Amino acid sequence: MNRIEVHTGGAFQTNAYAFPTPSGKQLLIDAPGGVVEWVKRRGWEVAALMLTHAHLDHVEEAAAVCQAFDCPVYYHVDGARFLQDRDAFRRYGLDVDLEPVTGGILIDETDSVEIGGVTWRSLLVPGHCPGSLCFFRDEERVLFAGDTIFAGSIGRTDIPFGDHELLLRGIREKLFPLGDDVRVLPGHGPATTIGRERTMNPFLV
Repeated sequence: MNRIEVHTGGAFQTNAYAFPTPSGKQLLIDAPGGVVEWVKRRGWEVAALMLTHAHLDHVEEAAAVCQAFDCPVYYHVDGARFLQDRDAFRRYGLDVDLEPVTGGILIDETDSVEIGGVTWRSLLVPGHCPGSLCFFRDEERVLFAGDTIFAGSIGRTDIPFGDHELLLRGIREKLFPLGDDVRVLPGHGPATTIGRERTMNPFLV
């Protein structure tokens, strides 16, 4: 199995993951605070940045990653309004000046998308946030879940654009069928498995 490394940073202790590509570069999944420094300390090159969703804690250093490593960024179209507008988060009461992302590549739910020489399945699972994508690698049996599902919990839905039933339905219909053995790497907290959450998660049993 490819070695996947994790950085946890920012005010909300958000996870970013580095997934190695055949070229020796890394794919980054999400961009919380401190991720640029983390990558530079390891001497890595970045093939691309993949965003699970456009909440502030996951995109805080998205523009900085693209600038520092001259790499493209992939995200769902529903995240564009937050990623391309410097004042987007201010409209929801957050006093932040986020550097806009430019030159992004829009992706949707698909059985096969190649990013950085690695083929992924992307699953659209909104409810916590519009445009929430989960990235699945069947070869490694690993799912980068963003804030859809956590060890013993699910993404918050008591926030703007949240939809509790939509999130539960997406988890059951799209994530559970991947298989109980699939390792889940969430946007916050420790790793888990589909099987553990299917049988033990209080929101889902």
